[in-house]
Amino acid sequence: MTEVNETPIAAEAPATAKPAAKAKKGGKGRKKAQVTKHVPHGRAYIHATFNNTIVTVTDQNGNTLAWASAGNCGFKGPKKATPYAASVVVRTLSEKLQDFGVKDVSVFATGVGQGREGAIRAFNANNINVLTIKDTTPIPHNGCRKPRARRM
Repeated sequence: MTEVNETPIAAEAPATAKPAAKAKKGGKGRKKAQVTKHVPHGRAYIHATFNNTIVTVTDQNGNTLAWASAGNCGFKGPKKATPYAASVVVRTLSEKLQDFGVKDVSVFATGVGQGREGAIRAFNANNINVLTIKDTTPIPHNGCRKPRARRM
């Protein structure tokens, strides 16, 4: 007697057969243990405009550790530029910074918005010591070129 191999060949596969599922990248596999570096002293960059307040905290080399903005924290419209929104932004940011162990920051404030003062006060309220405050708002030395004289 002869043995019959009953495995279907690709050409003989039934029409309803589904192709083999591809392995997903980044599926439920082992996750790498995240190595968080300990940064006791950071730099806080406050970008306060008339429409929003964005706060970014970096290490001494300029590598971003965490950031938050008023729009990111759920504020919409004109409420984004308020000092209260800036304090909520810093509160959110301080929760993100707990993993890094940031205790002291040097603040670099840019812009003319109301959130600038509120953000600096909020750092102290959230147990982050402010060492220095520097205003880095760009100031024009001679300004733009004036428009030409009107001819009549």
